[in-house]
Amino acid sequence: MALIARPSLLRQVCTAAPSKRSLSTKAFATPSIHAASTSTIRHAPQSVLIQNTLPGYNSVAAFHAGGRQAILPPLPQRIQGTINDAAIVPDPTPAHGSYHWTFERLIAGALVPLTIAPFAAGSLNPIMDATFCAAILVHSHIGFESIIIDYVPTHRMPKTRKALMWALKAGTLAVGVGLYEFETNDVVT
Repeated sequence: MALIARPSLLRQVCTAAPSKRSLSTKAFATPSIHAASTSTIRHAPQSVLIQNTLPGYNSVAAFHAGGRQAILPPLPQRIQGTINDAAIVPDPTPAHGSYHWTFERLIAGALVPLTIAPFAAGSLNPIMDATFCAAILVHSHIGFESIIIDYVPTHRMPKTRKALMWALKAGTLAVGVGLYEFETNDVVT
C-alpha cells in the first residue's frame, strides 16, 4: 500500500541492488540464484531525469534502518528480590478502581453542559461559574495526575514522582486560588 502512495519508493525498490537475502529467508542462498536475480534487476532502464535529479539514489537501500540509538541513556536499574518472588499486588481500594473511572467520566461529561449553559441561557450566574471552575480544576488535576502515574514509575524514580505529585497539588491549589480571585474580584456584572 505504501508503494502505491509513494512511486519514488517503488522506483527505488525496483532499481536498488538486491541484497543476499532478497529472494530467500535462509542465510545460505546459492550464488547461481543470486546472480540470476541480480542480472534482471540491476539493468533496469533509468531515465535521464531520474539520474540527474536523484544522484546516488541507487546506493541507498530501500527501507533502510540504521542501528538503534537511544535518545537518553537508560535510568539506573536495580533488582529487588529474586526471580521466584511473587509480584507485589497493591491492596484494592474503590478509589483506584471503577469508582475512580466513573468519577472521571462524570466530571468530563459535566463539562459539556457547563460550557454551553451560560451561552444558551444568556446569564452570568456566579454559582454556575464556580461550578464550571471547580469542574475544570478537578478534571485537569485528574488528567495531569494520570500522566504522572503512567509515565513516572514509582519503582524507578520514586523521588521524582513524589516531587511531581506535590508540584501538581501546589499548582492545582494555586490555580484554584487564582480562579477564586478572578471570580470574586475581576468580573464586573
